[in-house]
Amino acid sequence: MAKRTRNNVVYLRLSDDEYRILLEKCKLSKHRNVSDYLRQQIVEDIVYYIDYKYLRKYNYQLGKIGTNINQIAKKANQTNSIYKSDIDDLKKEMESLWQLQKSMLSKQPYRQQ
Repeated sequence: MAKRTRNNVVYLRLSDDEYRILLEKCKLSKHRNVSDYLRQQIVEDIVYYIDYKYLRKYNYQLGKIGTNINQIAKKANQTNSIYKSDIDDLKKEMESLWQLQKSMLSKQPYRQQ
């Protein structure tokens, strides 16, 4: 009998959904079996850790900017000292900032917290 090179056994419990996903991924990967697939994932898969602190601060600042714009717009409407087109321009700029932020987030790998 040949001597085994893999002497360590790992037991893993999965829900029905997790197990179904594992089997589907294994099938798509064209590996012979689940063990081969999991070994490859352990050895070759890339693990990402992304620090989102800067994005949280960015979101906070964007929120403050939006609040300030709304306050300016309200005051301008009360005093009639600003044109509607100016308010519309401010709204467009704010929307542009939000789109930029969404774009930045969409390009980041997903990490559940």
